[in-house]
Amino acid sequence: MLWSPRSLAEECEDHHLFPLHCRLRLRTAMGITITKSLIRNELGKLKDLLKERDISSAASETQKQMDLLENATLNIAITGMTGAGKSSFVNALREMEDDDEDAAETGVTQTTMERKAYQHPTSPKVTFWDLPGIGTAEFPVKKYLEMVKFSEYDLFIIVAGEHFTEHEINLAREIQKLKKNFYYVRTKVDVSMDSEKRKRNFCEEKTLEKIRNDCCKNLIKAGESSPRVFLISRWDLSLYDFPLLQKALEGGLDDMKRHVLIMSMPTFSRDMLEKKKAAMKELIWSVSFLSCAFGTVPVPGLSLACDLTILACIMNRFYKMFGLDEGSLQRLAKRVGKPVEVLKSAITRTLHAGEIKRDFVIDCLTRSALCVTLTGAELVLDFIPMLGSVAGGVLSFVTTFYLLSSFLDDVVEDAEKVGAKAAER
Repeated sequence: MLWSPRSLAEECEDHHLFPLHCRLRLRTAMGITITKSLIRNELGKLKDLLKERDISSAASETQKQMDLLENATLNIAITGMTGAGKSSFVNALREMEDDDEDAAETGVTQTTMERKAYQHPTSPKVTFWDLPGIGTAEFPVKKYLEMVKFSEYDLFIIVAGEHFTEHEINLAREIQKLKKNFYYVRTKVDVSMDSEKRKRNFCEEKTLEKIRNDCCKNLIKAGESSPRVFLISRWDLSLYDFPLLQKALEGGLDDMKRHVLIMSMPTFSRDMLEKKKAAMKELIWSVSFLSCAFGTVPVPGLSLACDLTILACIMNRFYKMFGLDEGSLQRLAKRVGKPVEVLKSAITRTLHAGEIKRDFVIDCLTRSALCVTLTGAELVLDFIPMLGSVAGGVLSFVTTFYLLSSFLDDVVEDAEKVGAKAAER
């Protein structure tokens, strides 16, 4: 299992984790983020769960759901005419520049002659497929559909650099036959806008509407009944319709794949930060419950060993999901043209220095365990009449929930600060 003590320990040794013992500290009564009332609310949920089911079966079901989530994959196909900017769009979705190592190859001539898979750098379960351009002599529609294995993708983004044609419509019809979702995206909008800005009486809103209407008109002419087109700037995904595209993509996926998509999306907006935070809160509850289950097992040291590995792995995941790991910061620094140390200077709530070891995680816990135990001891008494045998597990739940929730708040705050620093002119 993904979250067994053995696999977690191996994952901790394989990953670079970032220390934050300075932030897992005693907090003053005025400054505490995770309050007694919040913990009491979560313990209420835990108590209700354990009234309905025994801890072993509930833990098994939680483990099963987490395994399913961890193994969920998302395959996104990027297709369209040659020269539409498909490869650059793939790079943008992966938060990379066109000349980065492992970036999708771009150029002024057709560079993608066969489908190529590109994993997301921090969410490896998400794969963007850069497909060859349609509408050329080398790739007539029927041969194209067979070659790129259309049935293997979860959703499709059909890209056009200027105008949509009957080739895109033919692709859309084939996708509809598969009963899968597709989305029309007009790239290079920033290029069109720069050209229009030279004109007198330029109005961005009217220009965008003109571009959108032109795209829809061409799609209707080619046979699409009610097209919706998203206008995108490859160089700045926060502009124009990309946030709307994100919401549309989410709406077309099941819960598992929606979670995977949200974790892979750029965190340039407060809305996306909150979505990621909400998803991570659900993860915190699940791992806190597993910590509770480990804590009830009468094996000396088992609960501590599991808590160490769980905390380390989840903290590392938070850093990656919110773009605070070294690789993400390096890519962002290159994209915005600033030294990476400038971006790191915005990180004040969590530490960003080196690799965390098991001994370091122990140090984290010993610095905070007293505070958490004292906070939770009073609340645990509520369980004693009915669930006295799981009192140790409940304390493990409180400790894990408190530390990870506090850390998540700090990571989100630092992610916001890094984003603001990157946007400074």
